[in-house]
Amino acid sequence: MPHPSVTAQTYPHKPAIIMGASGEMVTYRQLDERSNQGAQLFRSLGLKTGDHIGMMLENNREFLEIVWAAQRSGLIFTPISTHLKKSETAYILENCGAKLFIGSLALSAVAEQLLAEDTCVEHFYMVGGIKPGFESWEEAIDAQPDTPIADESNGVPMLYSSGTTGQPKGIFVSGYDTDVNTPPAITTTIGVVFGFSDESVYLSPAPLYHAAPLHYNMMVLYNGGTSVVMEKFEPELALKLIEEHRVTHSQWVPIMFNRLLKLPDEVRAAYDISSLQVAIHAAAPCPIEIKERMIEWWGEIIVEYYAASEGVGFTLIDSANWLKHKGSVGTALLGELHIVDDDGNEVPTGETGTVYFGGQQAQFHYHDEPEKTAEAYNDKGWATTGDVGYVDADGYLYLTDRKNFTIISGGVNIYPQEVENILAGHDKVADVAVFGIPNEEFGEEVKAVVQPMNWADATDETAIEIMEWLRERISNLKMPRSLDFHPKLPRMDNGKLYKRHLVDEYRNKANSEAEAGRAKKD
Repeated sequence: MPHPSVTAQTYPHKPAIIMGASGEMVTYRQLDERSNQGAQLFRSLGLKTGDHIGMMLENNREFLEIVWAAQRSGLIFTPISTHLKKSETAYILENCGAKLFIGSLALSAVAEQLLAEDTCVEHFYMVGGIKPGFESWEEAIDAQPDTPIADESNGVPMLYSSGTTGQPKGIFVSGYDTDVNTPPAITTTIGVVFGFSDESVYLSPAPLYHAAPLHYNMMVLYNGGTSVVMEKFEPELALKLIEEHRVTHSQWVPIMFNRLLKLPDEVRAAYDISSLQVAIHAAAPCPIEIKERMIEWWGEIIVEYYAASEGVGFTLIDSANWLKHKGSVGTALLGELHIVDDDGNEVPTGETGTVYFGGQQAQFHYHDEPEKTAEAYNDKGWATTGDVGYVDADGYLYLTDRKNFTIISGGVNIYPQEVENILAGHDKVADVAVFGIPNEEFGEEVKAVVQPMNWADATDETAIEIMEWLRERISNLKMPRSLDFHPKLPRMDNGKLYKRHLVDEYRNKANSEAEAGRAKKD
């Protein structure tokens, strides 16, 4: 599993990166030369091994060229979500201590605002054009030699949590090898399990700033394969690219499966996807019905895993075993799985608790957040990211929800994910969020907010139809007390539902109404 620079010597004209919509191609020789020039620029600016940089870019060829420039410079690089605003982006740059920031003309609205922020950033560059206060990334590296720097060292990413339940945290996994030619553990473990090789053609439909797309694209290039990167996910284009490039591997999130399945039958049947060997999915819960339909369509090539950027554990389940354990995210492949109650005790098989992993090879910490790091570990050294679930008698893990989103109504725990998974199966539902809002009698009550397939269906009649349909499928205890419609729920392209702002909005509204009601009685 050589460094891409080695592949550049043996197969210089092989495609390393192909952009899906534009067809723009980067060969291994070009990737090697551009990443060398980037590394030379970093050194010319005084950046040394262990320094941090930040980048906010859409999916483009420069993204991966910059990543590899940072990797061979020993830099710690932080890709930032393109959905963040000025204050959120500035917080991350200051928190990680970034000395350099690279933005893009396409996202210049936020990038320009950063110039006025008080951060530690010393150098500002822009891709695809420039705005005042920024230097052209392309022009800067064009002026640099395309030979390796003298002190190459292995650089690594430091990604930030999504911030769905609070301020984003920088996740840093220590103990990595500093030898520039040493591939990350995912390449020699998960990459082997999924059969990645120099013959792999990988379709990357998600934003590169997310953990899985970033790591998988780097793994493909360590293996000498080809990455087909979609600028933006479009369901029919994804099928077209699989056929056109004879894609062998791909990675998805459940909302993408949902959009693929809702293509007309004749569109889905029009493309040859027989080259696909492995279709990986993770990052968010997949409703059982949706996964059943995907396996029926694509065959038993779908593999699901559960993991986190913290690297504390890894579970895996293939299609054959999933069909026997529907809804499971698999058995532990890395780390020892433990389900723990609020008192820190392991619970019996089948009982729900917080998911912990022990026996992890590498320790992580939240950058400059010692208290939050300590909260992630228990007294046995096991670590958690706050997910809730249970294990069956065969050792298969089932996730029920995030601990932060558990609804406690009348003293009973209700897990929104279960209700969301069922509602997602209704023909008129494009997306759904379920959460708790205050209730004077029961403490909390269940609220559902639905994004309809067609906004014309956002009517009282449709709400009644959906609620009656749902009532036939879950117990009264879990039924939402009310259902609202929303034109677009805050689900980002990593598949995760960003509930925090939605929950705050509804809880504040419920509290205000309750206070108004009490004032009226007084």
